Amino acid sequence: MTFFRVLTVLALLAAIGLTGAKVSALWTQQEMTAPAFIPSVPAPPAVADAVVKQPPADPVLERLNQRLTDNPNDFEANLLKGLLLFQDGELSEAIAVLEDLTARAPKFQLAHLILGDLLSARYGLVTPFAADAINGVGEHHQQVAQLKNEARARLEGYLSALDQATVPAVLLTLGESIGHALVVDKSRHRLYVFRNAGTGLPPKLIDDFYIVLGKVPGDKRREGDLKTPDGVYFVTSYLPDEKLPPLYGQGAFPVNYPNEYDRRLHKTGQGIWLHGTDKSLYSRPPLDSEGCVVLTNEEFARIATYVEVGRTPVVISEQVQWLSTREWLDRNIEIQAALESWRQSWEKADLQSYLDFYSADFWSSGYDEQSWGEYKKRVFAGKTFQKVGLADIALFEYPRSAQQPPMVVANFEQRYRSNNFNGDMRKRLYLVKESQRWKILYEGGQ
Repeated sequence: MTFFRVLTVLALLAAIGLTGAKVSALWTQQEMTAPAFIPSVPAPPAVADAVVKQPPADPVLERLNQRLTDNPNDFEANLLKGLLLFQDGELSEAIAVLEDLTARAPKFQLAHLILGDLLSARYGLVTPFAADAINGVGEHHQQVAQLKNEARARLEGYLSALDQATVPAVLLTLGESIGHALVVDKSRHRLYVFRNAGTGLPPKLIDDFYIVLGKVPGDKRREGDLKTPDGVYFVTSYLPDEKLPPLYGQGAFPVNYPNEYDRRLHKTGQGIWLHGTDKSLYSRPPLDSEGCVVLTNEEFARIATYVEVGRTPVVISEQVQWLSTREWLDRNIEIQAALESWRQSWEKADLQSYLDFYSADFWSSGYDEQSWGEYKKRVFAGKTFQKVGLADIALFEYPRSAQQPPMVVANFEQRYRSNNFNGDMRKRLYLVKESQRWKILYEGGQ
């Protein structure tokens, strides 16, 4: 077994719990040192026998098998299955799985690399490709480094889905008109798909994918900074592949960056999309886009079955916070109660109580807090009755740093009736928590 093969396979297997070593220790960007244990050829079971003294990874296998039942062409699941077979000492079976995978996905470079490693385990060969990678020279070293980063992102991201609580904090409720929501965890290079499970129930995780992000980590601030933005966004359109350059692969779903809050913060730039991969490739390294969220073309096609233009939210976070069902329900009740109190004060024309729901930093189109209060005072003076209804309420907790106050985006259908005006509209509020009370930071149409 070659030194390069040991490093690659043990690093990959470390990420699925086969060794006590941490992934970060094996996959450092600095000079790598040889592992303390180098098994002999060709006995992969020795890896498990000598390194692993843990219960079998039943949840991992169970979820992988379910993924492959749902979609036999889930190439990532096939890749991980090959690694798990290697864990169990089934080298021939692992090679067979990866040979089949590389035949069906010939552009999947990472699968070819791992297959090559397993074949060198069988025959004890060191290829020129591997020798260059070991010595840190040539273009092969850079290629292997990129594939290694992709492997780490895929494995860590996949396993994170097994280890999460029920629901991400960013998805508080999806209302009636949203069928699915997309949640991006930048720290895991993972996109999660959640299905609306109905009123009063947390959304259900149904799919997840490896993704490529902007070349520069962090939240997007200005045009050309090569960062992927953090925020609550919505798919605005669909661009088919025939209308796009080859770079975008299968197609693209633009989102509404910069949103209302981004513009308030004077963020610049445009053209943040979910899109496919250049058709000459299968996938790309984890940090390789100009700010877009990039999937393989096969997985973009699967995403397209969940997306509804104008409805589907795409919530992008540096790191997703996960909640238990109880925590999720408590947050829902708190924010829904604040919205209902605001609605009642408006309907009753209780001007002071109504205006108390607005932040000192409030803004809307053409208004700040003071001018909004003056405008509403004039409106209320002409009312003999008002009926205000809120329906199809969707709530999204806005991604934030630890130093920022909690903020929620509320989308809903507003139905307004009064003695001198009737009207329905889709409305959006940004609510911020100030001194333990939810206040409206922004109000406008969707």
